[in-house]
Amino acid sequence: MEIKKTLFLRMLCIALACLFGATAWGTEQEPGLPTGFVYLDRVIPDIKIELRYATGHNFVGRPIDGYLRPRCILTEKAALALKAVQDELRPFGLSLKVFDGYRPQRAVEHFVRWAEDPRDTRMQGEFYPELGKENLFKEGYIAAKSSHSRGSTVDVTLTASAAGPADPGLDMGSGFDLFAPKSWPDSPAVPAAARAHRLLLRQLMQKHGFAPYAREWWHFTLDNEPFPATFFDFPVR
Repeated sequence: MEIKKTLFLRMLCIALACLFGATAWGTEQEPGLPTGFVYLDRVIPDIKIELRYATGHNFVGRPIDGYLRPRCILTEKAALALKAVQDELRPFGLSLKVFDGYRPQRAVEHFVRWAEDPRDTRMQGEFYPELGKENLFKEGYIAAKSSHSRGSTVDVTLTASAAGPADPGLDMGSGFDLFAPKSWPDSPAVPAAARAHRLLLRQLMQKHGFAPYAREWWHFTLDNEPFPATFFDFPVR
């Protein structure tokens, strides 16, 4: 009798989860997000987030189209994989810090319009000091389509768990969105400690199913992502 009661309760829980749209991490599907997407801080409450494209601190120099609030959105599958990375870092007093996750297609189109305007170089000194703006497409730093718009790509670094919002994180040898060979993951131009930090980040991300990008140490895309051919355009809010 007790076994039958337990099985009944389990089946009831599964039915209720399906009825109310519960996600794998135990809460209802977020209103306003497509099915399969979540707010990252709901899955990983202690993660650090500095959503650069919702601010003026980025290579364009102003908030980017589609970023209405500084909240990171990812597919649930990518968020859970990232949670596994955070769980490994936490006992060592370390944390992930996210600069970008899901990116609306309208934001990508904003980048394209900006790249086609040769007069707007206000942020060149910080983000592309060694590269002419006209070469950003050719060098693979900007594209008309971005894996971020599929929802399972994340730009991320490592920082101390106790670090404040303005803390840049561990030394990675170059800043986020520096468009230069120095940002390539295996660049010999950065100090040994920075290379070690990059290696730690890459190994943990790969362990939990993320693939790195050859030109940006911070950029990772989930293997077997749930929407490999869909470029979404709902706003970040």
